[in-house]
Amino acid sequence: MKDHISKSEIRKDAIQDGVEATTHAVGAATNIVIGAVSDIAKTVGGLATDLFEIREASKRASNDQPAEPRDEV
Repeated sequence: MKDHISKSEIRKDAIQDGVEATTHAVGAATNIVIGAVSDIAKTVGGLATDLFEIREASKRASNDQPAEPRDEV
């Protein structure tokens, strides 16, 4: 004996499967975007740290140099 599924049951199952597939796709895309934003934030933070270190090293180097005599005109 065959089980008969009503058209409304078939529609409900199709809608449910479509919603689940969409939800999974959106979730996957969201994870990709979140990962990319996180990587960008880490990169920008690393660049800022490098720039602060370069500035401090430059200041220390300038302070370590003896004052140069000025030429009188």
